[in-house]
Amino acid sequence: MEEASPFTHILVPTDGSEHSISAGQLAVRIAGIHRIPLTFVYVIDTIAVEKMASATNRAIDEIEAELRAKGQSYLDYLTRMAAYRGLEAEAVIAHGLPHTEIANLARERGIDLIVIGHSSSHGPTRVDIGSVSRRVIETAPCPVLVTRHPVRR
Repeated sequence: MEEASPFTHILVPTDGSEHSISAGQLAVRIAGIHRIPLTFVYVIDTIAVEKMASATNRAIDEIEAELRAKGQSYLDYLTRMAAYRGLEAEAVIAHGLPHTEIANLARERGIDLIVIGHSSSHGPTRVDIGSVSRRVIETAPCPVLVTRHPVRR
């Protein structure tokens, strides 16, 4: 007798980094094994946008449009990868604090696994243990799988 999958829907946050794309690749493999849908999300960090606008004298709308276009290209790449495997996938662009938007989306969509990339920094430039992934772990309503690049086969 085949056991049912413990997961029914995977959420994959991406920022376009190698770490987040690698997490997306792993999530697609997991979803393929369990034949479950994925939701990919790119969050436009509103605080970062305001800081960028202030530092560069560029308009907030211009920066958001640029980030939206970049985010859409990352999401398109990941959804194509899922489609190639015959998986159902949705792409979402959200605005706000990344960890809050990710946790809220997981609650709203009934997500039962989040797969997120983590880049670690060492030395004086290290930011408090992967701030977004750590905060997602703290606020998520479901298990969070944190991956490190590269995912090995």
